[in-house]
Amino acid sequence: MKSEHSHHHSYFVTGTDTEVGKTLVSCALLHGLRKQGLPVVGMKPVAAGAELRGGVWHNEDVDLLQANSSVQLPTELVAPYLFRIPAAPHLAAQHEPQPVQIDLELILARYQQLRQHCPNVLVEGVGGFRVPFSDDADSADLAVRLALPVILVVGIRLGCINHALLTAEAIAVRGLTMAGWVANTVDTEMRFAQENIDALRERIDAPLLGTIPRLALPNNIFKVAAAASFLDFSRLGPPARPGHDFALNMTKPNTIEPNTTELNTIELNTNEGQK
Repeated sequence: MKSEHSHHHSYFVTGTDTEVGKTLVSCALLHGLRKQGLPVVGMKPVAAGAELRGGVWHNEDVDLLQANSSVQLPTELVAPYLFRIPAAPHLAAQHEPQPVQIDLELILARYQQLRQHCPNVLVEGVGGFRVPFSDDADSADLAVRLALPVILVVGIRLGCINHALLTAEAIAVRGLTMAGWVANTVDTEMRFAQENIDALRERIDAPLLGTIPRLALPNNIFKVAAAASFLDFSRLGPPARPGHDFALNMTKPNTIEPNTTELNTIELNTNEGQK
């Protein structure tokens, strides 16, 4: 993975659906940037589904992002909204012990605080691109306000072509730049998987960063390194400008082989899933 230290490598990672590998790809990007000696921090502004451990609420995605960040910052900044119930954000928010309203201004303020500590912030969205936050705001609105280049994770399964093209269109009509996309294998039994990926390469106006197979590895550390070895982040479109700031408007592969110098063996599992 190549990178230019003179740019800020901040991106917004979204997906065609929930459980398509956004966290895996986000952590793989954090892993790759860290290997280049860049300070990086992951952010998950809205996370739904938490368990209480040692008196502290934990979300698996948030924990993984923090584990793969080079800068350790308080969870209150990394995940401003951490809900207990694994449900759509607007529903999870209303089923907290004290119901809350997701406020984009608060998320943007936390993002700016992260930027003060680390120039490279990788923001992982929740669910798909247009998951609602409230009656009048959704994940796409947050992406517009952040104005970051977008990385799209496509879950390769039946229906992925339609889902991916609709998402790419929704990103484009909002004036956002798609810096690249990743094909992440969700259904190992899918027929014509490569043909589906080829069809998307012809239709999505952004570089394919790579295809991640199903990975059976003993822990998430190895899994993230394995995923990173299947991706070529040097294909990413232009990163955020050094002077980049979020929008202040107040209105609403060519086949890539794994890096075997990093992992001697990558076992592919056709039965078990990956997050």
